[in-house]
Amino acid sequence: MLNRRTLLMQTAGFAVIGLSLGKAAAATLAGIEKASMRGSINATELGVQPGTFDDQSKAFAKLLRDANSRDLPVFLPAGTYVVSNLSLPSRVRLSGVPGATRIVYGGDGHLFMAEQADHIELSGLVFDGSNRSMGDYAQGLLDLRRVAHLVVDNCQVTGSGKNGLALEHAAGRIERSDISGAADAGIYSVEAAGLSITDNTVSDCANGGILVHRWQAAEDGTMVTGNRVERIGARSGGTGQNGNGINAFRAGNVIISGNVVSDCAFSAIRANSSSNLQVSGNTCSRSGETAVYSEFSFEGAVISNNIVDGAANGISIVNFNEGGRMGVCSGNIVRNLSTSGPYPADAPGFGVGIGVEADTTVSNNVIENAPLYGMQIGWGPYLRNVVATGNIIRKAGTGIVVSVVEGAGTAIISDNVIDGALKGAIVGQRWADPATGDLTSSDNTGYAHLTVERNHVS
Repeated sequence: MLNRRTLLMQTAGFAVIGLSLGKAAAATLAGIEKASMRGSINATELGVQPGTFDDQSKAFAKLLRDANSRDLPVFLPAGTYVVSNLSLPSRVRLSGVPGATRIVYGGDGHLFMAEQADHIELSGLVFDGSNRSMGDYAQGLLDLRRVAHLVVDNCQVTGSGKNGLALEHAAGRIERSDISGAADAGIYSVEAAGLSITDNTVSDCANGGILVHRWQAAEDGTMVTGNRVERIGARSGGTGQNGNGINAFRAGNVIISGNVVSDCAFSAIRANSSSNLQVSGNTCSRSGETAVYSEFSFEGAVISNNIVDGAANGISIVNFNEGGRMGVCSGNIVRNLSTSGPYPADAPGFGVGIGVEADTTVSNNVIENAPLYGMQIGWGPYLRNVVATGNIIRKAGTGIVVSVVEGAGTAIISDNVIDGALKGAIVGQRWADPATGDLTSSDNTGYAHLTVERNHVS
């Protein structure tokens, strides 16, 4: 029988055992921590001290050179380090206490710059530009060029007087970081060589969120996935050069997927002259102009399974006049569009759900509340080989408009459901002007290039 005294003795025994196990676990953790630091350089041991508010650039530069020559990582304890004009050596592995190790730009040039580096790894650091001006030669708070292997992980980059991260000819990954308050773009990459931009938050930047650019059209291969991009302005103006959450320019083979993009002055996602593009599974809210754009001289764009809620136009795959062609637009939800945009619109105006022009299929999309057109197919003679089938369009000014200008190419519009189109379900247009009645009322459109059949109108 278990009496009270026996129970108390057993409980005390378990407590002793638990205390011993706790001490052992603590000792083990301490051992792990010491082991993790073994082979690392503690910055304070080489004269770099946190929290002094004195410029430590010289000591910091010496620390990095020493670590490079010994090929060792550097650990920065929590605190503030004021530095300027640091040129990173070929091999840098710099880490700190996430959210507590702050590297603050002291002004008069740049913060970190690298040129022709083998390996740069920055983790658990806060880089604060203090909104100070930078030298004309500097492109960003972190200006990293020709880096064979780059890792920026779990960092914060804030208050840059130019771009937050400016990368040129970089390979590697930018991940789990928070970039905010840049006077230009949050992340600017040009001529990437195998780059992943993943699971970051980019916010409150004056001209752009994540930019993937090339100087000439070529394969790029950057993957932009799982990021949150919000509140992107267009302080420098223009009609689409600025103000985009995610922007690919001349960059081929780019994947943009699984991002949440909101409150951008122009596009949530904008690709210009970018071939073999995939834009899939993104959520785009409250875009000032066209939410998702593939424009100008591209060949190959798949835009699928995105949600667009709030924009001037929804999705555009256009500019056949510049060679833009070959696309798939499927499985998207586009709704709540507006006739107002960030500048006076050219004809036909804002308020179009989906617009396409050449060698493109448009299928299984749902469009609702498009005040001008639910769908626009072709523009003047710039129409070729478009199939629009299986779409649902509700509450539109006109359900679908299609070009009937001389020289327009083949279009098939079939098996769509069009509900509540105020000015007709399917209408032929000459440029921006209606040229036919509702084409769903007859089996014969009267145009050899155009087939309209089996659509359901209510």
